[in-house]
Amino acid sequence: MFVKSSISESLSRRLRRSGVKPLLFGLALVLLVTSSASALAPGDAPPAIDMPDQAGNKVDLNELKGKVVLVDFWASWCGPCKQEMPVLEALHKKYAKQGLVIIGVNIDNNAKKMNNFLRGSPATFRIVHDRKLTVAAKYEPETMPSSYFIGRDGKIRYVHEGFRKKDAAELEERIKALLAESSD
Repeated sequence: MFVKSSISESLSRRLRRSGVKPLLFGLALVLLVTSSASALAPGDAPPAIDMPDQAGNKVDLNELKGKVVLVDFWASWCGPCKQEMPVLEALHKKYAKQGLVIIGVNIDNNAKKMNNFLRGSPATFRIVHDRKLTVAAKYEPETMPSSYFIGRDGKIRYVHEGFRKKDAAELEERIKALLAESSD
């Protein structure tokens, strides 16, 4: 799994630097892999994000209930993310007034890489920098980018993995369908 691998690599580096013995390191990796919940699916409640966005405002999914929320995991090194970002920006501009909220969750370990990416692909929607993979560990995206569509009812309705240009129409159709639903 993508995020588990990234988390494992990060944990590995940190433990080696701290001088933890190989046996303890192996045990930590086994616990990490076996304690993770299965991937999220439609109908599941989305895990909390509870991190500040770039403007310093805490992202609280409970406060967004009644809106359609798209949580998108991305990274600066991800080619498909570079194609997807302008599509997300266009969708944000087109549907925000109708109740769409897009939250981009960047998993780069370095904010400079994230900011350089955003200079080339500006985003006016909310961006969270998840450098410690706290949020990613909860969602467990299989690939970059991965998008979680949350309906007005606060439940995950669709999960979209990866991005190709042809996916833009599908993302928009899913958003339109979710926006058309009542908030009851």
